[in-house]
Amino acid sequence: MAAEQYKPAEICGCKGIRSCLICEKINGKERAQDSSHSTLHYFKYEPSLRQAIRNEGGVQESFSFPGVFLWEDFVSEEKEKELVKRMDQDCWKESQSGRRKQDFGPKVNFKKQRVRLGGFSGLPASSRDLVMQMRQESLLRGFQPVEQCNLDYDPVRGSAIDPHLDDSWLWGERLVTLSLLSDTVVTMSRSDRLEELQLGNVQGEVQVSVELPRRALIALYGEARHRWKHAIHRRDICQRRVCSTYRELSVEFLPGGQQETLGKQLLDVAQSFQGSPL
Repeated sequence: MAAEQYKPAEICGCKGIRSCLICEKINGKERAQDSSHSTLHYFKYEPSLRQAIRNEGGVQESFSFPGVFLWEDFVSEEKEKELVKRMDQDCWKESQSGRRKQDFGPKVNFKKQRVRLGGFSGLPASSRDLVMQMRQESLLRGFQPVEQCNLDYDPVRGSAIDPHLDDSWLWGERLVTLSLLSDTVVTMSRSDRLEELQLGNVQGEVQVSVELPRRALIALYGEARHRWKHAIHRRDICQRRVCSTYRELSVEFLPGGQQETLGKQLLDVAQSFQGSPL
C-alpha cells in the first residue's frame, strides 16, 4: 500500500521499557533515562585526528577512537529528495521509541540464532547505485549488504534509539548508515575496561559524540562496532530524520563458513535489488 504523503504517526509501537512522546502523554508512561550511570564523561569525536577530545578546566584530554568512517555529502540534495520520496511511497511500520521502520531482510530469531528467507525479496532498487558508490571507498570494498533497515525519526514523536551493540552472529564487521533530511549526533558509550583509554582513574561511563551531518554516510567497524554501544538520543532529533542502515553477513555465512550455503542464498536474493519492505 502506497502512502500519498508523509504524516507523523499518532500511535506508537513501544513495548516494555521503551517509550516515546506519544505513549508518555497518552498513557503516562515514564521515560527511561539515556544512561543508568551517575558519572558520565563527555568527549567529542574529531574525524581529522580520529580521536575523542574534551577540555576540562582548561586541560585537554584525548584518546584514540578507531572504527568510525565518515563520508560527508555522500548524496546530493536532489538524490536525497528522490530517496525519501521513494521511501514515503511505501508504508512505514510503527517501531520502538517513536521510530517508524521499513525492513528489507531475512527473518531472524537472534535468541535462537535462526534465520530464513521469509518474505525477503531483496534490497530496494534505489539502493543498487548507492551500494556501488560505497564500494569505491577502500574501507567498503567488497561490501555486500544482505539487510537494509530504513528508520524514520521525528521530534513530534520523541524518536530515539537506545544505546546498543548490533548482533555479531549474523551481521558482519561493517555497519553502514546513510543519514538524510537533518543533522544529528551519534552517541557512543562504554563503561567497561575504561583503563584501556588511559584517562587516569576514570569511573562510570564515557560518552563520545559523533556529529553526523545531513546526507552523510557513516560506517562503524572494529572497536567502535564491537566495544562501544551507539545511540541516537531524543535531544539530537530536532527535525525529521530518515536513515538507511546496511548490514553484511558474518564469516559464518560466507564462503568457508558453517552456513555458507544459506549465506549465498541470502546474498543472491539481497543483490537482486527487487525488494519491497516486509
